[in-house]
Amino acid sequence: MNGVSILLIFVGLFLLGGAISFWKQRMPKGVVALLGVGAALSLIAGILRLEVWS
Repeated sequence: MNGVSILLIFVGLFLLGGAISFWKQRMPKGVVALLGVGAALSLIAGILRLEVWS
């Protein structure tokens, strides 16, 4: 594991938590969707950068 993959996974989890929080607060669906997409992309990028795949 390198620092970039850990950072991407951390950011993805942070954004996912924000999306869940905003969903519970009944914020606009566009904001929740944008946070959800950003979280998914960050998590996928962080997981794919892990060195266990190579």
